[in-house]
Amino acid sequence: MPNHQNLQAMLRSNQSSPSNSFTSKLLLLLALLPLTLATLAFVLQWRGGITDSTTRWAPTGSQHLFPGMDPSTLSPTAHNHHASPSDCVNLGRGASPSFPYYHGWKFDYGSNLRPKICITTSTSAGLEQILPWMFYHKVIGVSTFFLFVEGKAASPNVSRVLESIPGVKVIYRTRELEEQQANSRIWNETWLSSFFYKPCNYELFVKQSLNMEMAIVLARDAGMEWIIHLDTDELLHPAGAREYSLRQLLHDVPGNVDMVIFPNYESSVEREDIKEPFTEVSMFKRNYDHLPKDTYFGMYKESTRGNPNYFLTYGNGKSAARVKDHLRPNGAHRWHNYMKTPNEIKLEEAAVLHYTYAKFSDLTSRRDRCGCKPTKEDVKRCFMLDFDRAAFIIASTATEEEMLKWYQEHVVWGDKDIKIKLLRKGILTRIYAPMAIMQGLRESGIFSSIIASAPATLSKDKFLSSISGSNSSRAVASESLPSRRIGRSRESQATIRKVLDIESAAYYEAAAPPLSPPGIDDDHLIIEV
Repeated sequence: MPNHQNLQAMLRSNQSSPSNSFTSKLLLLLALLPLTLATLAFVLQWRGGITDSTTRWAPTGSQHLFPGMDPSTLSPTAHNHHASPSDCVNLGRGASPSFPYYHGWKFDYGSNLRPKICITTSTSAGLEQILPWMFYHKVIGVSTFFLFVEGKAASPNVSRVLESIPGVKVIYRTRELEEQQANSRIWNETWLSSFFYKPCNYELFVKQSLNMEMAIVLARDAGMEWIIHLDTDELLHPAGAREYSLRQLLHDVPGNVDMVIFPNYESSVEREDIKEPFTEVSMFKRNYDHLPKDTYFGMYKESTRGNPNYFLTYGNGKSAARVKDHLRPNGAHRWHNYMKTPNEIKLEEAAVLHYTYAKFSDLTSRRDRCGCKPTKEDVKRCFMLDFDRAAFIIASTATEEEMLKWYQEHVVWGDKDIKIKLLRKGILTRIYAPMAIMQGLRESGIFSSIIASAPATLSKDKFLSSISGSNSSRAVASESLPSRRIGRSRESQATIRKVLDIESAAYYEAAAPPLSPPGIDDDHLIIEV
């Protein structure tokens, strides 16, 4: 008790001492000092005394701003400056806006930016999918796009917008194009011949290869250094590169490398009501090539969840090739060269993100593009991969409720415990960069601006091309590629192909189809696909 009384007496004496006033003043000073310094910094920056870190890295004289900061006609601050009729046009074509993901980047690339990268695709998608896909790749360094369009993508309302974007070349599936492709040397060669004259996915594979062949010529004429074939449900993910830049990634590739392989990651949706996969999906299943083999095979059963393979669809990635003489496609996933075997490398961090079956509606949209019978035997003629075959049968025979149940069981990752386990093991991973870039693009107003600034109508020639291209994809599957019909009637081509069979084996590597990753059978034996 005496010690407790002494302590209370000391506390009372301290409270009444003059030093208490000094301590209070000191604490007040320390609290006010950061606020004073922050106010001073704000005043100096406002008066130009401090360089803003967001503009320090921009080229001299540029006016680059973050998304949403440009006082355009779409911004509430537009009333504070004199708007001109060209404001809408300039947005997306001039020096602003730019993005923090790639300092100094602008929509209309200068000729001094190297290496020059182009993407080619064959698509029937609408603007809601093509524009985000395209401008995302512009952000990471792609300057030129060769779009082979049909269906919705070839309609006047869509194609007039695509035609207005700098760096975009739209190629319609016209009768002239099909006749030109019917005379391609590919029909006389064997590397793609196993895919000829088959419906659905096989026919698409041939069409993509023919389009890639033409894109090589366009890329060479445009002075491109790298060419990549992607679908509009795929995004390149340049992990490991500075500033998340595809240009930097390819710039650092050794000069003796002809082809760079991007292993693919597959979207792993967590809900069945996804509407915009690019902005709603953040979880992906990593590729076999980016995982320790003991982890991959050790977690194989949990990863597949009863599906035929580790991935729902393909697992052999996509590739970028240097634009060189004698370059040719080798199917939709690879490139080759008529004169030599390309020297290739596989990237250890970068990947292509494949948003496959990310929407429930993807089940029926794939079904509607194919006229095959929903039987186990017939779907083998139409689809190369087991999951595509199963999905087609379900979409063709089940009710809406049964389809949704099947989709939830086979596609949606709803089991939280399994997700956490696979995330910890590295099978699943979270990737947020594409979502952030897409959000920045939307906030910048670039999509609505591009649509608003596009010409109201196409020229007569382009309009007729768009109508032809739009009608072409509505044809029956067996009739949608006239080059097949022409090829059938050309017995001379078949004869030449037979003569070349023996010789070509030494020179032509067979086309690389979409392949599933390695699997294991019931006895845990590794199955290399």
